[in-house]
This record gives sequence, C-alpha cells and structure tokens, in this order.
Amino acid sequence: MAMCDANYCFTLVDVGNYGKDNDAHIFNESDIGKAFHAKQMNIPSPTEVDKHYLPYVIVSDEIFGLRRWLMKPYPGKGLDEQQAVFNYRLSHCRRTIENCFGILSARWHIFRRPIRAAPETVDGIVKACLCLHNYLQLTENAQYIPTGFIDSEDSSGNINPGDWRSIVQDEEGVLKRTHTGRAFNRSSHKAKDIRDNFKNYFNSKNGSLPWQKSHVNSC
Repeated sequence: MAMCDANYCFTLVDVGNYGKDNDAHIFNESDIGKAFHAKQMNIPSPTEVDKHYLPYVIVSDEIFGLRRWLMKPYPGKGLDEQQAVFNYRLSHCRRTIENCFGILSARWHIFRRPIRAAPETVDGIVKACLCLHNYLQLTENAQYIPTGFIDSEDSSGNINPGDWRSIVQDEEGVLKRTHTGRAFNRSSHKAKDIRDNFKNYFNSKNGSLPWQKSHVNSC
C-alpha cells in the first residue's frame, strides 16, 4: 500500500501484507494509518479557497472509510449532477497513484510476475525499487517517464491511456490485485460536510473544469 505526490513519487508506503487482504484493514492496522487516526501526521491547516474552507486530504477509492482527512467517492448510482462531478474530479486525481504503480510495474520487470523469494527478501526488493523509482523520477524524468508513457487527457476530459498500460496488460503484476471486502468505517457528519464542501467548490465558477458537466452527463 502506498501514497504518492503529484510528481509520481511515492511518499508513504507499507510493505509486507498479502494482496488478498482488505485494503482498508491494512491501512487501519499500518503505522501510517494509526498515525493518521492519532493526528500525528502534521497535516497542514485547512485553507480558504475562493470562500470555500478546504482541508488537505488523502484521495482514495470507495473501499476506505470517509474521514476528515480522507475523501472517497459518493456511493451509489443515483447521484445528482454535482455529486457525479465530485466523483469524476476525485477519480481524476486518483489516477495519479494508478499511473505511479503503472510506471513502477512497467519499468521494473520483477513486478510483472510473483517474486520467488523469502518474504523478508521480497520486502527489501520492493523498498529498494520504490526508492530507485523516486530517484529516477526526480533526476532522469525524461528518460524514465518519456512523453506518452503516462495517461493524458484531452480538452474534453477524455483519457488517452499511457504506454505503460500496453506493457503490463498481459502480465501478472502489482496491478492485477483487486479489492476484497468493504469498509465498515462509520463516517462522521464532519467528514461528510467536508466532502460536500469539496463538491460545492468543484461545481463553483472558479473551481470547475470547462468540460466536467458534459463529461459526467455523457457517462
């Protein structure tokens, strides 16, 4: 399990759990998750953005529990247009970590097959590759991630798949794992209010994207 920044660098990682395990449970039991729950991560204070009071948050998918510091999509299919826009914008942001794992899997061939080694050796291999990934991303970006290697987006919000997808699509690698189970974390009213604040900002004049409404309506 890992988090990354906008530059496709891994920032926080938890290595050593089984791929079949529930992601939400892994996160809650990890040192990272416990630190977030205990408010020990020194998250910056919320910022006012165009009269919207917005905190700094982790972006996740639906398997995780909604928190003040963790945003996930609105559940269900009968969403109104503004909720659908929020989910689209969240998915748009979450694509960064998907590309980050995709780059790792495409560039480091060892992740395209189950690693045959002792568990402690596998942990070391994964950590070493993550460090090397970050180093190459920051120092040799043009060669490590050439133009077209990651997903891009046209002026209408349509996704152009990155080259890494064609490299790993037929392999058994880190991207083949699917989520199991569901999150049983009860969301607080404050967390739901924060999600609504993001929704309102994403649908405001200054916080919206030109194509977002037409994109979600077409889908």
